[in-house]
Amino acid sequence: MENIFEGYRLRNYNFKLLFLVVCSIVFGTVMINSADHSYLKKQVFGAAVCVLGLITLSLISYKFISKFYLILYGFNILLLSAVLLFGTNVNGATRWIGSDDFIKLQPSEFSKIIMIICAARFLSDHKDSINTAKTLIGYALFCAFPLLLIFLEPDLSTTIDLFIILFAMLFVAGLSFKIILVGLLCLIPLAGSFLWYIKQPDPMFLDQYQVNRILSHLYPEDYADTTQYQQDNSVMAIGSGQLTGKGLNNSTLATVKDANLISEQQTDFIFSVVGEELGFAGSSILIVILGSIVVQCIRTARKANDERGMFIATGVATLIGFQTFINIGVATSLLPNTGIPLPFISYGLSSLVSCCAGIGLVINVALQRRKF
Repeated sequence: MENIFEGYRLRNYNFKLLFLVVCSIVFGTVMINSADHSYLKKQVFGAAVCVLGLITLSLISYKFISKFYLILYGFNILLLSAVLLFGTNVNGATRWIGSDDFIKLQPSEFSKIIMIICAARFLSDHKDSINTAKTLIGYALFCAFPLLLIFLEPDLSTTIDLFIILFAMLFVAGLSFKIILVGLLCLIPLAGSFLWYIKQPDPMFLDQYQVNRILSHLYPEDYADTTQYQQDNSVMAIGSGQLTGKGLNNSTLATVKDANLISEQQTDFIFSVVGEELGFAGSSILIVILGSIVVQCIRTARKANDERGMFIATGVATLIGFQTFINIGVATSLLPNTGIPLPFISYGLSSLVSCCAGIGLVINVALQRRKF
């Protein structure tokens, strides 16, 4: 048992981070109830289980967990493969196992935390050779298989999300700026080629709905009645809330929610509910809470006891920060429409489990932080 609870200093337990996460979960539960009260019971039960799991995981050493990274990696591949073989198809995408009648899991959400643990172990084992071709190729291959399986579901948004998380961890591990510069120089012509490619008829490797979402962002007037419709209504909802909003559970036809102008508003477009019912003030409070969670994760990374803990905290900070940026960017039509949940706020227990597990690991890293 000494390996599981090794090196703890309970005075270092990050109660501030725990408090912020609980506040965000409560905030999200209230907004989900306002969007569609039929989801409340399941969300409350899931939230309670997730918070208990978070606290339990925060007391189990991340060093002990990362010892089994190969087992976790294999389990991750098994889960993602099962989705492609036995998954439930919804709207042309196969991303779930099970059904709403019993339990529906989204393994790609779990993959984010599993890959953070696995990548942290890989990078810490190769910390002295990060910029060598052998290590970079090894890391790329190590990450490529789960990314490919998620892409094939198809789930381009989660693929990009996980790629950014894994790249941020590599950057913190000491990736050379020369290599980054070369990558950026290669990215510019690739981006131009991609924009040309998606305008071609029947492009390979991308589904038509993915192409339409990108094109609708570039040419919104041409897709106002189809792909862009959801985002336009989201912007209208957020703007209509003005400074203080229309109030929680507002049930007049003057609201976008009750006029059914946004489908499944409790999931990826939950921020439009926040903007409409709580206004600019409520939206700002939510952003401050989520931003504070990211800051706490970054502070934990800086004070981590070893590189492995630093990489884990960095990965979780990137997960929370990047998903928040993308989700709000989509809801405000600053970015193309993509299915990324708002951490701790959107309905979806797989996402909530993933985020809470990540925070549990970060709190454990803080428990074993360096003495100053």
